[in-house]
Amino acid sequence: MSEKTIIKRTFTNPVYPHGADPWVIRDGDSYYYCYSAGNGVNVNKIESPDKITTDGGVKVYTAPKDTEYSHEYSAPELHKIGGRWYIYVAADDGDNYRHRMYVLGCTGENPTDKYEMLGKITDKTDKWAIDGTVLQYNGECYFIWSGWEGDENVAQNIYIAHMSDPHTIDSDRVMLSCPDMEWEQLGGMPHINEGPVALVKGKTVHIIYSASGSWSDYYCLGKLTFSGEGDILDKNSWKKADAPVFSKTDKTFGPGHCSFTTDAEDRTWVVYHANTVSGSGWRGRHVWIQPVEWAGEDIVFPKTASAGEELEIAVWEK
Repeated sequence: MSEKTIIKRTFTNPVYPHGADPWVIRDGDSYYYCYSAGNGVNVNKIESPDKITTDGGVKVYTAPKDTEYSHEYSAPELHKIGGRWYIYVAADDGDNYRHRMYVLGCTGENPTDKYEMLGKITDKTDKWAIDGTVLQYNGECYFIWSGWEGDENVAQNIYIAHMSDPHTIDSDRVMLSCPDMEWEQLGGMPHINEGPVALVKGKTVHIIYSASGSWSDYYCLGKLTFSGEGDILDKNSWKKADAPVFSKTDKTFGPGHCSFTTDAEDRTWVVYHANTVSGSGWRGRHVWIQPVEWAGEDIVFPKTASAGEELEIAVWEK
């Protein structure tokens, strides 16, 4: 079988006119866009990262009525662990106070097959939680999420815990970051650290997370780094960047809540939402993509793109 031909295609941002918390994952030569659908989750097989769309998306899970996870599905993430597909998603019973993380397991081999509810994933504190993601590192899995320290909505922190399997936490939670820097507190209360996603390069782990109010122009991306030395479950083994790594410009506002994928040439791309109009908040979010670079094991973000700016991406010729 001959190899596929790779071509460069020009596109402009935003790549999709509406959408928040975009999650795109590559599996071989295929890409999947995972997104919430009110009372459940959709997965869409797409051609490439610049062709993100909900057109043709498959409703892979619909929540039953009258459960603690029947409503408010948000920020689902699709992961492949041990050869099986899982979706991690926040949901509740209609009351945001009871928002928790849940795990769906695929009943087939394809990401667009139906999923079953495997249950809530939490540590023993069982506090409010959203934006769960999975880090696979050195043969172990770790759950990373955004949550409250107590029972009041005053701040969201980034937590990590060890997983015994893809739907079970078996350690205490460890707070890796709280919004204690000025650039993490813009936009008003509550102060926000959320949307963590893990990137592994060599022995280094980066957690890219969103900070400041998601409703504000100041929403941005921060970075936590584990060098591979020490205990990954020890907060002191991580270093927080002292400034955002990706933030607003005078033309693009509130860039945040991202995922990462690679193109046909294995170049890394960040997928995120941002606004083109200042002050438009949650109502104005579009989906954007940009390439990021690597300096050894450190990730280097570009300046946030402007709408209409041309970029090139490597894709497989159809």
